[in-house]
Amino acid sequence: MCGITGWVSFDRDLRDASTTLDAMTETMACRGPDDRGTWISGPAGLGHRRLAIIDLPGGRQPMTVETPQGPLALVYSGETYNFTELRRELTGRGHRFTTESDTEVVLRGYLEWGEAVAERLNGMYAFALWDGRHQKLVMIRDRMGIKPFYYYPTPDGVLFGSEPKAILANPLARARVGLDGLRELFAFVKTPGHAVWDGMHEVEPGTVVTVDRGGLRRHVYWSLKTRPHTDDQAASVAKVRTLLDDIVRRQLISDVPLCTLLSGGLDSSAMTALAAQQLAESGEKVRSFAVDFVGQTENFVADELRATPDTPFVHDVARASGTVHQDIVLDTHALADPAVRARVIRARDLPMGLGDMDASLYLLFKSIRDHSTVALSGESADEVFGGYLQFFDEEARRSDMFPWLVQFARHFGDDADVLRPEVHTALNIPGFLQDSYATAVAGIERLPGESDFEYRMRRICYLHLTRFVRLLLDRKDRTSMAVGLEVRVPFCDHRLVEYVYNTPWSLKSFDGREKSLLREATADVLPQSVYDRVKSPYPSTQDPKYAIALQEQAKDLLADPSHRVFDLVDPATVRRAAEHDTPQITMASRRGLERTLDLALWLDLYNPEITLS
Repeated sequence: MCGITGWVSFDRDLRDASTTLDAMTETMACRGPDDRGTWISGPAGLGHRRLAIIDLPGGRQPMTVETPQGPLALVYSGETYNFTELRRELTGRGHRFTTESDTEVVLRGYLEWGEAVAERLNGMYAFALWDGRHQKLVMIRDRMGIKPFYYYPTPDGVLFGSEPKAILANPLARARVGLDGLRELFAFVKTPGHAVWDGMHEVEPGTVVTVDRGGLRRHVYWSLKTRPHTDDQAASVAKVRTLLDDIVRRQLISDVPLCTLLSGGLDSSAMTALAAQQLAESGEKVRSFAVDFVGQTENFVADELRATPDTPFVHDVARASGTVHQDIVLDTHALADPAVRARVIRARDLPMGLGDMDASLYLLFKSIRDHSTVALSGESADEVFGGYLQFFDEEARRSDMFPWLVQFARHFGDDADVLRPEVHTALNIPGFLQDSYATAVAGIERLPGESDFEYRMRRICYLHLTRFVRLLLDRKDRTSMAVGLEVRVPFCDHRLVEYVYNTPWSLKSFDGREKSLLREATADVLPQSVYDRVKSPYPSTQDPKYAIALQEQAKDLLADPSHRVFDLVDPATVRRAAEHDTPQITMASRRGLERTLDLALWLDLYNPEITLS
C-alpha cells in the first residue's frame, strides 16, 4: 500500500533540502511501517514509506530507471490487480524486469505507454513519477478515488502527498482553512478536487495531473458514462456474478496474511463467502473479523435505521463459509477515549465528527493489524447496487438535493446547528449545497427514451458514486492506513461500477428490495438469514455511558471559555447538550458534542489559521 510524498522546485536544486523531504516522508510512516526511501535529482525530490504486500524483498521505492535522456523515478501507493497480465505484455514488448512487484510493472508501463498507462490499470493506486527526460512530474489517481492523493502548487513547482500532513510538513505550505474549507467539513458532501486546506487540491479520481516549467495541466482518463443496457434480468445477474468472481480472485493475491471485514450485511457477507469459496479450492480458509460493542447484541434496541444487531448474522456467515472468525468487542471507555479521538483526527487530518463510528473503525483496524496486513471490505456496494434508504425514500427521490442529506436531516438534524450564529450565516451552507448539487448533476447524460423516473434514479446513483462514496472511501483508507492495514474494496472495480451503473433501476430493484442484483448473484453462497436481512448501516454504540462520557468531556472544554473552538462553536448550544438528561439526549445533541470535541482537538493538534472572510 504505502505512503508517497514529494517536492518539485524548478528554480532550485533540492539536494540542499533533504531534511525537509525527510520530514515530509516521515509523516507517512503509519502508512508504510516496513521501509522508507527518498530520491533527489536536481529539481525533484520523492519520498516513500512502504507497507510490503507483493514481492516483499524486491519492491523497494522510490523505484528508478535510467535512460539516455534522463532518469525516471516512481513512488507508488496501492495495488494493480492485473499486473501479471501487463507484465506478460510488456515482456513481449522487450521489457526486462528485475523484481516481481506491481510497482515495476507500472514504471515499465509508463516507459511503454506514457501517461496512457493509467487506462490499462485495474486497481487502486496513487502514484507520482518524475520524468527526467522531459523534466516533468506526472501524478495519477485511480478511477474511483480509492487511494488519496493531494497536491499544493508553489510559485516554482508543486508539493504532493498521500495525505495533507505530508504537504503541511513543508514550510511552503500554510495550514490555513477558509470558508470553503469549513463548508466542506459541515456539509457532508465531497467536492471533487477540494482538499479543505487553502491552496491544497486533490488529484481527482480518474485524472492525470502533470507539472512542468510551463505550469500544471489536468487530463481526465476515466469518468462515469451513460451507456445503453441490453442484458435482461438473468443475463445481468450472471454478468454481476462473473465480474465478482474475477474481482475477488484478483484481490485475494497477497504475500502477507489477508482477511475479510464481516458485518453480517449482504455486501460483506457476499464478498466473504466468495472469498471462502475460492480459497477452499486450495484448501485454505478465510480469516474474518467483525466489530461489536460490549452488551450491544444482548441489549439491542431497534430503531428507524437499524432493525437488527449485526452479530447473529455475522456468525451465520462464518459458520456457512467456514471462516476462522473473531469478534472485536469494544467498550465505551475505548470509544470515548480522547487519545483515540486524537489518533483518528491525526489519521484524517480533519475533524469529521463521526464520533464513535470513526473510533470503532480505527480500533477494529488496530486489532486486525495484529493478525493480518490486508483486509477485503464490502465498502461501496450500497452506492453501486442501490442499498441505502434514500434510494427508496420518496422525499429523497424527488428532492433537488443530495439524497443522503434528506435522510441525515431526518435522523441526525443539522450538524452546523452547533456553530455560532454569525459563523453559520457566513458559511451559508444551504446556498453552498444548492450550488454544489447543480454542478454535480450538470454532466449526467440521459439515454434517449429514458423515463423521468429512471433518469431521476440514474441521477441518484450517479451522485452516490461520484460524491458520497468518496467520503466513505477516504474514511476507510485513512483509518486503516493509520495502523498500517491495507483495505481492498472489490465493489469499486471500475468494470463492475460501469456495468451496474448502467442497469436500469427496474433491474437494480427487480424484486422490490435493495441491491437485488447483488443478492441474486450471490444467493448460492449466502445463508438464508443474510439473504433476507434488511440493510443496516455501520453500527453505532447504544450504551448511554458513551453519551455521558461526551458530556463530561464537553463540560471540561466549557471550563476553558477562551479555547479557540468557541470562535466557531456556540458555547450555549454545547452547554445545553452537556447538561441534558442523558437518557433523553437526542442523536442530534450527541453528534453536536462529537463535532465540538473533534473541532477542539483538531485546533489543538494542527493550530490552523481560520479565516471567515
